[in-house]
Amino acid sequence: METFIFIWVFLFGLAIGSFLNVVIYRVPRHKNFLMSRSVCPYCSHQLKWYHNIPMVSYLFLKGKCAFCKHPISFRYPLVEIINALVYVFFFWQWGMSINFFIYVILSSVLIVIFFIDLDFQIIPDVITLPCIVVGLAVSFLPGEIGIVKSLLGLLVGGGALYLIALLGDWLFKKESMGGGDIKMAAMLGAFVGWQKVILIFMSAAVIGLVVSVVLMLFSSQLRQKRIIPFGPFLAMAAMLSISYGERIINFYFTHFINLH
Repeated sequence: METFIFIWVFLFGLAIGSFLNVVIYRVPRHKNFLMSRSVCPYCSHQLKWYHNIPMVSYLFLKGKCAFCKHPISFRYPLVEIINALVYVFFFWQWGMSINFFIYVILSSVLIVIFFIDLDFQIIPDVITLPCIVVGLAVSFLPGEIGIVKSLLGLLVGGGALYLIALLGDWLFKKESMGGGDIKMAAMLGAFVGWQKVILIFMSAAVIGLVVSVVLMLFSSQLRQKRIIPFGPFLAMAAMLSISYGERIINFYFTHFINLH
């Protein structure tokens, strides 16, 4: 029975992942992602419902459009698989609980932000601003962090990144961090509270440094651009904090703070 539930969670994650692909493609292009039918981005032919079955359609069509035969990016099934695996992992952690539903929603939002910022170096307000409201709202639910910690998280998240952005602008004499990153940090703080949002900053900085150095070593194009979006690193750090934040914070206080 438990295996059966995990399969359904995985399939549900795939289905939501398919919708995330629509959001990732349409939102930065200012297209409606709720009402209009899916079309091929190359030949604009309207797709049939059976062309949109997560994973199955991609495999059946051999990674090509059914009409113009243009190759379909592997990112589409990749997003679906990532989202499904995250759902399964969170279900394994929390079961069918409030935490599960809150964090699968947040994780899907983070996946959308990850890929949009990676492609366009923007984090749309249409995603972050409503999610700030959602983060504050879920703090009232039983067993959640509470509105005080949620508000503190919002202020620490958005405020700290805003100060870092001002410092970066002063040092480099140009915009060093976009407003989208600041709103994303505020959104994360509203969901996880001030302690975990600080952990997210620290983790994102480490992940960003390591990944940036490696990429610049192997990519001459990236060395010339010298622009690496921070949103994907915040998203990865947030996933880490959601899953293991409590353990990391407790480990720190137990092994370092208590030594003095």
